[in-house]
Order: sequence, then structure tokens, then C-alpha cells
Amino acid sequence: MRSKRMHFSVVLFLFAVFLGQDSTYLLMLTVAQVAYVPLTLQLIVKKNDWFGRFYSYFSIPAYISVILLYITNYSGWDYLLAGIYLLFTCIVAAYGLSRFLTRGFVHFEEFCIDIALFNLSIGGMWFFAHIANIDTGFSPIITWLTAIHFHYAAFLLPIFVGLLGRINKPPFYPLAAGIILISPMILAIGISFSVWIEWISVVFYIIGIYTFIFFTLRVPFSHRLQKWLVHTSFGSLGVTILFSFLYALGRLSNDFSISIDFMLRFHGFFNCILFALLGVIGWAIRVPPTKTKNWTFPVSKIRGTMVIGEKTLNVIGNRQESGSYNGLVDELDIYEPAINLNTLAPTVRDFYENTLDYQLYAEIKRKNWFKPFAVIYRLISAVIQQINLPLSSKRIEMTGDILKINEDLDGRSLPRAWVRKINDKVTFIALYSWHRTKERTYMNIALPLPWSSMIGILELNQIGNELQLSSKKQHANFDTGIYLAWNKYLLALPIEETFHVKETDDGRLYAQHNMWFFSIPILKITYLITRRDRYYNQKDDSLS
Repeated sequence: MRSKRMHFSVVLFLFAVFLGQDSTYLLMLTVAQVAYVPLTLQLIVKKNDWFGRFYSYFSIPAYISVILLYITNYSGWDYLLAGIYLLFTCIVAAYGLSRFLTRGFVHFEEFCIDIALFNLSIGGMWFFAHIANIDTGFSPIITWLTAIHFHYAAFLLPIFVGLLGRINKPPFYPLAAGIILISPMILAIGISFSVWIEWISVVFYIIGIYTFIFFTLRVPFSHRLQKWLVHTSFGSLGVTILFSFLYALGRLSNDFSISIDFMLRFHGFFNCILFALLGVIGWAIRVPPTKTKNWTFPVSKIRGTMVIGEKTLNVIGNRQESGSYNGLVDELDIYEPAINLNTLAPTVRDFYENTLDYQLYAEIKRKNWFKPFAVIYRLISAVIQQINLPLSSKRIEMTGDILKINEDLDGRSLPRAWVRKINDKVTFIALYSWHRTKERTYMNIALPLPWSSMIGILELNQIGNELQLSSKKQHANFDTGIYLAWNKYLLALPIEETFHVKETDDGRLYAQHNMWFFSIPILKITYLITRRDRYYNQKDDSLS
């Protein structure tokens, strides 16, 4: 099937070459639309997904429309033909969104491909604007060049970067790939508002492109021809981007020694033939398989409404059975052998098995950059009554209860709701359970949100006699992570959290809860945890 579609693309392109009525330079966009786009999509699309099943129905009319536009003179049908191609690119963008919703913010190489699929729709919009003579504020040639830019630099390049990441993803890969992803938008802003921003975007491109040229030299390609083609493809960008830099510098200094005409001929040839053609052929020799997997761990079926708080508790909890569970777990030994109960601090174990016997005092400290967002979120959380943390950093007591949850309603094993309140107002409602995957037991937590639920899968590890719970994914096959369950989708979020619980010399517990967003620290909550049957003068305690 793939070879048939490849032949179809080649035939369409040859039609355009020999029967074209427009200027030759317009062919650079046409070859991308009827050859590079379909051939590249074949490297990404899965046969059994919705896009693969219906691909022919919406792609063939789009490709034929592009050819008709190129080989015929202007007519009233041009709007319709360009609209058909625009609709196709929007469907491709929807496919990128659906890929993202089934995976989320994991596997950055796949995220690059998702963004590329979305960017194609922006290229389709600029193409439609060019054909329909819509006043974009730019000359027709700039409008057309922008369409080309989003087909090559914003579509093909991120996909090549994503395929490269499937083979090898060094530590700086996300940073370099992120530069490649944001540069097209910065360039668009620069062209619209500031030559300085345009020049900065080209500098960003140089950094990203040369980083990936270096990465390609270290990738262990299994096929020698593929290695040569991919190296040449990325290497050609290293040449063309330097001329883009000189062109942008000329616009900055009003020294136009490098003209648009030169860029069309030289830059266009290198990108159209050496980068795109050799790149597509090179990756088609052997398409790297994706490392994504379908999550199989149990997810709570409970979803919230607009207001969580007491309203949700009235639905999912039976207050008459609140004493049926005294702890977050019945027996902590279900997490062995990751922890050793013979060496774990006994108070740590007792807290998890008899949580209601303890009092919690918390201090919440946010990073300065995150505080404005926390203020805005506080306005929302006060209404929905979930994850409703106070803005103050002063120590405050958290009271709570543990309610039994119906297993049929939740769908997980022995679920229970840990309700935490501050000043008798609901702060957290977390539904605790556990599951086992490949001889490892995970803590499985759900926080109901409006029409969705945030899922935290934590692994437990012992450090000395202390306990650490973490959502950080130490291995690709681990279930750990923070997810958003919505409808049938389970979306991995760019959030990480750890809990570190230790016993102090006087028999109390000290716990620290850290959170990160895109690996950037945002929040730290420290807890002082004491048994209710022990007396402490809390005013003299410090959580420093």
C-alpha cells in the first residue's frame, strides 16, 4: 500500500512539472504538497488508526486539487480547490492532536511529530491566503514563502527531528528539539513586527540545527545508505541556515547583498532537494519504531462535576463507614520488595497503616515565579474545592478523614478517599488504591476534577530507614507519572512530584513534598506529623 501511494505522489508531481502553467519557483511548494507531505505521512501513520483507515478519502482530493491549481489558469474554482487542501491539512492537525491526547507530555520525540502535524495546517492557511489573494499585510511572494516555510521548516524538519529521537535521545535532545519547534513562530512574529526578532529566530535555528547535525553523527544507524542520506539532509540545513542568517542580517542593516531571488534559487534548491528529498528517502529506508506504549494500569472511573468538595463526597463516600479504613493502606507489605519493613522506620509504616491516628501540620512554599499563577489558580480552586491550597506560607493544621469507596463505582482495588481540610474547608480529596505491574506495586491515586480526574502513579523506594514516593519515570516501562483522565483519554502531564518521609529523633515524622512543572520546581510542602496520643508544644516546633 505504501509503495502504491508513493507511486501516486510521484505521478502527480511529474504532472505538475510537465504541465505547470505557473512560475517554476512555485513548484517548490507543490512538490512539498503532493510528494513530501504524503510520503512523510506514510512514515508516521499507523495502519489501524482512524487517520490511516480514512487517509485516501481526504488526501487524494487534496493532492489532486493542488495539481489542478498548478497546471490550470486562474478560475473561480481556485477558492474551492485551495479550500480542499486547507481542509486536508486541518484533518492532519486533528490527527496530531489525537496522537497527543493518547500519550500526553511523554516521549518528546513524538511530541515533535505532533507539532509538525499541527504546523501543516498553518501552512495550509497561508497557501489558501496566497491562492485567494487575501490581504495578509504582506506581499504575495512573502505570503507564498511563509506557506513554504511551514511545509518545510515547520513540518518536515520537526518530523525528521522526531524520527531521529526515536533512535537516540541524548540529554540535550528536548532543549534542541524545543528550539526547532518554537523558531518558526518566533520567525513569524519577527517578520510581522520586528527585524530584530526575525534575526534572533534565525540564531535560534542555527543553534538547533547545528546541535542536530552533531546528534546525527552520533546516531547508530543500522543502514549505511540511510546514515549517509540523513547526514546529508541535516548537513544541507547547516549551509542554508547560514545564508538565512546573512539575509536576516542584511534586513537588519539595510544591506541587501543577499536578495530574495538568490534565496529562492539557492536556499530553495538546497531545502527542496538535499534536505527534503534526501531526508524523506533516508527515513523511508527504515522507519524507527515508536517507543510509546498503551497504559494498562487501572484508572479510577470517578469523575467530578463543577464543584468537588463535600458534593463529591456525598456521592462517592458513605460517612457511616468512615471507620472502616484507618489508613491509606491496610498493610504496607504489599509494596515489598521495593521496601523492607524490617528496616523501615516503624513510625513511617504506622502512619500509612493508621493515618487517622496522626495530626498533620503543613507549610506551603511556592517559587517566586509561580506565585502569580498560584493566585489565579486559587480563585478557581476556591470554587471547585479541590487542590485548594492556601496562599499563605504559615504553618497550618490539616484535619481529615478516610472514607470507604465502592469498588464498583471506582473500578480499582480497595479504594478509599483521604479528605484533608484546612479550617473545615476541603483542601484535597484523594482516592487511594494500588496496582501491580511486572512484579512491582504502585500507589494509585486519583484526584477528581471537573468532568475528569488527575491520576498519580507513585513508586515506593526505601532510602535507609526512610521512605520515598515518586512519580518520576525512572524507566520507560514504569507506570509512574501524573496523568489526566478525561473521557477515554489518559494524558500524561508535564508534572512530577516526590514525597520523602522520615522519622525524627523524637519519634515524629517529617515529610517533604516537591513538585515540578516541565522539570522546573514550583512548589514545596513540608509536613510535621505527630501521633494524636502524644503531646508536643507545637508553638516551639519549626519546619525549617
